[in-house]
Amino acid sequence: MNSLPLKENLKKYTGIDACPIRNIISRFSGKWSMLILCVLAENEATRFNEIGKAIPDISPKVLTETLKNLEAAGLLSRRLYAEVPPRVEYSLTDLGKSLMPLLGALIEWAIENRHSMSPEEKEI
Repeated sequence: MNSLPLKENLKKYTGIDACPIRNIISRFSGKWSMLILCVLAENEATRFNEIGKAIPDISPKVLTETLKNLEAAGLLSRRLYAEVPPRVEYSLTDLGKSLMPLLGALIEWAIENRHSMSPEEKEI
């Protein structure tokens, strides 16, 4: 990981459009993306219904859409088995796995700072 201070990294880019964080945020900024990545990080291969059970508030339609977006971003892979009935498993790619330490740090930050959030934010 780059150890340059934030200001040094930001000086490399002129204008907000050139900042690489913009692309990263667009890859997984959906409401459910980070939760899905966390579920996949817990297991080597996870089926659609298992993900849905782990995140009960997500609808099947939104889960399908978010999985497609994460696959297109290269963060997860989808494996279809030629069986009857068909079986599909999702797992993190190497790129997705490389994101997990950063996501873990964000989770730790959220836990440590939960007390400063509004009551509405705490419920989310």
